Amino acid sequence: MLRNVARNPQPRRTTARDWIPDQPGAWVMALAPALAGAVCGSVWSVTEPDATANAGGWWVLLCWALCYCVEFTAARWLKSHCASRYLPPVVGYAIALVCAGIPFLIMHFDVLVWAPLYMVLATVAFAGAWFRRERSLWANAAAVIAASVMAMIALHYAANSPSIPQVSLPGLVLALCFAATQFGSVLFVKTMIRERGRRSYVAASWIWHIALLTWWIAAAGRSWYLVLLGVILLVRAVALPMIARCRTMKPMIVGITECCTSLMAFGCILGNVLVSL
Repeated sequence: MLRNVARNPQPRRTTARDWIPDQPGAWVMALAPALAGAVCGSVWSVTEPDATANAGGWWVLLCWALCYCVEFTAARWLKSHCASRYLPPVVGYAIALVCAGIPFLIMHFDVLVWAPLYMVLATVAFAGAWFRRERSLWANAAAVIAASVMAMIALHYAANSPSIPQVSLPGLVLALCFAATQFGSVLFVKTMIRERGRRSYVAASWIWHIALLTWWIAAAGRSWYLVLLGVILLVRAVALPMIARCRTMKPMIVGITECCTSLMAFGCILGNVLVSL
């Protein structure tokens, strides 16, 4: 009898931890672009004669936060190859997303112009989870693109702009700046944890950050917000991997560092666009 119990253990039950995305840095990276878009759209609605104030951008932010919860829990479920304990959070967040998203979709049917892109990105993300390659560069790139494009969408609906297909210059600047900084963060974190000591990743991270700073100096209107941010990110990308060669740095320290720099990036990118509005 004891042998049968040992061979057929009871499946683990769903716990409160299974409902909570437990990566603060990922929360910041996922929501910062949409939040910046909502803020800029609200300000733009005051300054642009063709735009009107609208709560749509904040509604987009709420729906995107629920999308992130669905994606996180669904990825965990797929990574476990459909373990039953991970299914209730997926269903629960999906129901919440439907309740919040269907009314928005009815009022703003044109948002479906973005559906093909997000279907592709979701497929890539879920494939990465199923094959347990969610930390690969291609899966990370899909997550970065999905989060960054949300800046354009949130800005459009916050400003109630008549632009079609929902692309404006401020929104495009936000999206590109967030995509560039977030993928740089992906490369940097890999040099500190999973790919620590691999010169190819260190070189890629340094080249990316040098190119990013060069771009902001030459083509971003010489904004001091972006130039200062570029310098800080480059110094971090160069200095910390060199320090890690001499002493071990815990993943928690790397995570806190990235959370702080992500918040700093949010402030600098947002400030750059707000000044130009």
